[in-house]
Amino acid sequence: MRRLFSISLMLFGIVTYAQTTVQGKVVDENNEPIPGANVVLMGKAEGTTTDFDGNFTFNTSEEPPFRLRVSSIGFSEFIANVTANNQTLSIVLGEVSTLLDEIVVSASRTPERIFESPVSVERFGLKEIKNTTAESFYGGLQNLKGVDINTNSLTFQSINTRGFATFANNRFLQLVDGMDNTAPGLNFVLGNLVGMSELDVQSVEILPGASSALYGAGAFNGILFMRSKNPFDFQGISAYAKGGVTVQDAAGSNFYKDFGIRAAHAFSDKVAVKANLSVLTGEDWHANQTIDLNNPGADRSNPAYDGLNVYGDEVSTTLNFDAAAGLPTGTVGSAVISRTGYDEADLANYNAESVKADFAFHYRPFGNDLEVILNSRIGRGTTIYQGANRYAVAGFTMQQHRLEIKNDNFFLRGYIVSENSGDAYDTRFAAINVNRSWKSDTQWFTDYATAYIPTYLGGIQQGGLTPEQSSAQAHIAGRQAADQGRLIPGTPAFENAFNKVINDGDLSTGAKFVDETKFRHVNGNYNLAHLIDDWADLQIGGSFREYELNSNGTIFTDIDGPITYNEYGAYLQLQKKFMDERLKFTGSARYDKNEFFDGFLSPRISLAYTAGESRNHNFRVSVQQGFRNPTTQDLFIGLNAGRAILVGSAPANLDRDVRTFNVSQAAQDNLGMPATVEIVGRAAYENAYSTASLLANDPQKVNTPLVQPEEITAYEAGYRAQIGKFTIDLSGYYNSYKNFLANTTTAVPFYGEAGDGGLSLLALQNGDYQVYQTYTNSDENINSYGATVGVDTKLGNFDLGVNYTYAELDIDEGRLEGFRTNFNTPKHKVKASFGNPELFTNFGFNVNYRWSDSYFWEASFADGDIPSFTVLDAQLNYAVPSIKSIFKVGGSNILGDEYFTAVGTGNIGSIYYVSWTINP
Repeated sequence: MRRLFSISLMLFGIVTYAQTTVQGKVVDENNEPIPGANVVLMGKAEGTTTDFDGNFTFNTSEEPPFRLRVSSIGFSEFIANVTANNQTLSIVLGEVSTLLDEIVVSASRTPERIFESPVSVERFGLKEIKNTTAESFYGGLQNLKGVDINTNSLTFQSINTRGFATFANNRFLQLVDGMDNTAPGLNFVLGNLVGMSELDVQSVEILPGASSALYGAGAFNGILFMRSKNPFDFQGISAYAKGGVTVQDAAGSNFYKDFGIRAAHAFSDKVAVKANLSVLTGEDWHANQTIDLNNPGADRSNPAYDGLNVYGDEVSTTLNFDAAAGLPTGTVGSAVISRTGYDEADLANYNAESVKADFAFHYRPFGNDLEVILNSRIGRGTTIYQGANRYAVAGFTMQQHRLEIKNDNFFLRGYIVSENSGDAYDTRFAAINVNRSWKSDTQWFTDYATAYIPTYLGGIQQGGLTPEQSSAQAHIAGRQAADQGRLIPGTPAFENAFNKVINDGDLSTGAKFVDETKFRHVNGNYNLAHLIDDWADLQIGGSFREYELNSNGTIFTDIDGPITYNEYGAYLQLQKKFMDERLKFTGSARYDKNEFFDGFLSPRISLAYTAGESRNHNFRVSVQQGFRNPTTQDLFIGLNAGRAILVGSAPANLDRDVRTFNVSQAAQDNLGMPATVEIVGRAAYENAYSTASLLANDPQKVNTPLVQPEEITAYEAGYRAQIGKFTIDLSGYYNSYKNFLANTTTAVPFYGEAGDGGLSLLALQNGDYQVYQTYTNSDENINSYGATVGVDTKLGNFDLGVNYTYAELDIDEGRLEGFRTNFNTPKHKVKASFGNPELFTNFGFNVNYRWSDSYFWEASFADGDIPSFTVLDAQLNYAVPSIKSIFKVGGSNILGDEYFTAVGTGNIGSIYYVSWTINP
């Protein structure tokens, strides 16, 4: 018995000895506690976090001596030496001295310093939000190196990296607390229109370039991560109020206001809640360009005028005046005539609005790192969206509802994202159908010809005018006669017709579009490091998504009910350090499968080496493959956009799009054709001519392959360093694309078979054909490459930063006639910042400068040149600690030189504002 007792004591002693306990407190330089700081055992994946008071207790089987790495976002990390059991540590974290010391999670799904990240990453944290010169934190992201923002409207800015940008940017992914912020039916992110209040933002991270190996098909050009504040760590009531003016030549000066409030409280170490509300209102940038891009130099006196921001004048036809009057050919001639259009200002309400609200319930059942989160977000916005046409998006709403369970080693998240288009409508079709509600196209063109012909002949025969003079006079008379009684904006008759049209979802008579599309998503991640004795950081994860398209036939071919389909994926990542933690290897692979396509494997490998006696140089290389699936619109759209009918290329979609067209009188009389024909969407892919060949007057039949996923192979190399007071971060990349997703336009004849050399050619001659837009892939390899370099330093207490971005598209234009890449990116960009957060007690300032090279813009709405532009933003801020407040006065584009980043949008003017933030 004594021996058994002795053995028991020995075993107890062994167990006790093997359990090391370390306690401590983490504070900042002002002795304020830092909640949520990470305390991690170096070389292993064991760790804990500090509580609301900055305290922590860490238990490990590791025997002293060992080292703990203590870090928190916005602070420099600290290495603590543990030499004995039950040791108590007092740790002071200083604010980060350089950007490279900041902690990011997105690059590897695990916390690490930017300095050691295996790929390029940009970060925008609490300090940057406080010092941003832009009117919002989201607008301030455009000052980061390698980041582009295309401004669609006051409340809708589209972020992109590394080229190929449109406002419908489905190459770039945005995650809000892990939830995809993509509008389900539109297939792209609406900026921060329905995103996150700046009071609740803890950090923003941007990964430029492909990240499919970890994040799936949507992470093709880059990812933006928004991380909100946890109510356990950030408690209390915060609020801000901003007011100011927007200044634009077209719109004048208009009041701008933005208000937000956040409330968070932890009732115990187990239960915490938070709620946010923000409201922004203002006058949108007015778009009033009347240039005719198809006929440069033409104005409204041109009978075929088609203005950029003038709608309804797209409806045109060739009037053969001789045939109409029964005169010999050449007597009066013929001309292309367009209907009289309406300015966008007569069709769109420029009241911009963004309302965002969210609520979150956080529960820690054991008072430790295991946490259950129930979160709901809803956003409502009014804006102008530019896609194939300009859409007045009024009362658009998007909801996100999330349930998540997580701890330090895993998370499991399920959420649903749904949208409601509200009272959105197409301004182009609003104009077209207001015109038609007053007078049909046939009657209008008949009235035009009826007045034109006698006026022309009278001018020649009686007035002694030249044919050119007589024609000009006759066109004036023809338009006046055809427009007699036209509905005038501002009159009750116009308003009644307009309101009827924008509430009608049939684009043959109305302009409203309906969209209540949603998707359901489940994803999870598990870090297995603690199960393999911390030999490496090993993560596995996966996701599943189901789409439910529901537009009642106004966008998709879902006239008979919602369309559903799904996709899923799984990934594995291994990360391990060698050579005294100087060399870091990261390898990952992901498999994804969409219901309509073969599965795809996305691997990524990277090596990062930290050099120098002080470990102040870091070199990295990486290579990865990625892909993106065709969007819901690429697959199932069925939309008449005016200039073309858009038909998605999912096999099930080709026969769902059925439309009726009128056949010309000539074909009825001479060929015995019926008055109307039905055309099925499949014909756009299998029975059509290329529109490029029609323009060349050499009709060629084209068979368009159905769309497949686009692939990318991305190579990247980079270098980061801290040399004295200078921080250097540079990177270069080369991307090679295969099966590049592309649109082509085809012309479907109403009778005959394309390429028959007979009847279908007569259809083309008679104008009996319809232009379609198809969704397919380029069979050519397309490449792009570029580089960024940023240098930051401190001059005393002044912060100075300069960065440069280079981007280039490598494509043989001659081999890809008519092909559009939508690269839409300047070759050269320069950005600079200069400021001092503490110029003197409680007073700081910041100035941002941006210069962009000129570039060519391609998009479905319009193409054209974007001139180079220079922008200067600035702000002054003053803190009043006694009332926990910061006051700021600032402005964006304070030089007042208006510019635009896309053809067709309103010019971007200036915004001047003052703000008061309480308890930021």
